Amino acid sequence: MALVMFSSKRSKPLMAAIFLLLGLLMSTITGIQSIGVCYGTLGDNLPSAPEVVQLYQSSGINRMRIFDPNPATLEALRRSGIRLILGVPNDDLQALASIPNAATDWIQSNVLTYTPDVDIWCIAVGNEVSPTNAPTSQFANYLLPAMKNIQSALLAAGLTQIKVSTASFSQLLGSSFPPSQGSFSDGVSSFINPIISFLVENDSPFLANIYPYFSYTGDSQNIPLPYALFTAPGVVVQDGNLQYQNLFDATLDAIYAALERSGGANLQIVVSESGWPSEGDPAATVENARTYYSNLMNHVKGGTPRRPGQAVETYLFAMFDENQKGGLETERHFGLFSPSQQSKYQIAFN
Repeated sequence: MALVMFSSKRSKPLMAAIFLLLGLLMSTITGIQSIGVCYGTLGDNLPSAPEVVQLYQSSGINRMRIFDPNPATLEALRRSGIRLILGVPNDDLQALASIPNAATDWIQSNVLTYTPDVDIWCIAVGNEVSPTNAPTSQFANYLLPAMKNIQSALLAAGLTQIKVSTASFSQLLGSSFPPSQGSFSDGVSSFINPIISFLVENDSPFLANIYPYFSYTGDSQNIPLPYALFTAPGVVVQDGNLQYQNLFDATLDAIYAALERSGGANLQIVVSESGWPSEGDPAATVENARTYYSNLMNHVKGGTPRRPGQAVETYLFAMFDENQKGGLETERHFGLFSPSQQSKYQIAFN
């Protein structure tokens, strides 16, 4: 190994330049590694699980979120090198919360069967559960007990490296403007505060689904489209000394502020879903979706105004258009790829 010597006059600026270059390189690497893609399976024309895993690998996507412990998907992920967020469906929460050994059996069947071949780093117990949201309010009382039971089952199995969380969403906020005034609504505080305490106690991340698309379409009179697409030419929201040029940052920082007010100041936020549809609404176009996904991937490398310099691990929603999803037409057009595995946007992940 060659030993490089620096003269005393030049060493400090030269070393500073080297460290700056290394910092930029590591930031870029971290940003790339922090991008994952959600893999939903609500379609009758989707590729097989082995084909999907191969597409992740060939596209340079090294993180995946799935919404249920599908055996075919978990088998295909063996020794793939893909890090996984494994989902527990809302319909399973009551049993996991109240039936003895249900969580132990769940971990045995869906985690121990596949580890360490499958790199499961987090279990997302439930998705967008809220006591004030009619479709999921029936699960609210079961969520935290289910999380605790899954955590206990993991510890009993010696799987201390796997984190337990739940995928929350920005609708839990009672205040989000300006972002520094972010707080959870009074109607959910007794629900979310114990969950935050659980995450803090177990050093687990706060998972948040963030969709500027829905915020924009719900209030397009007051939210400019460029602000939602990361294309605003200047500052749109001035919040004290913090400046916001995009809605994603503003939403994320409102959640950070809400966590700080609820005892979770040191929690890491992982954006467990974010996306833009390509069809089904005037704002849902291929060009807008391409713009959103591309800008989101580049933007999360650098953090937010409230947490600058901290890459935000983010999962794009979703891998494929899913033709059997319910709801509005847009719900079936969030895919980065068509079911034929053709890229819709030619986005580079590596």
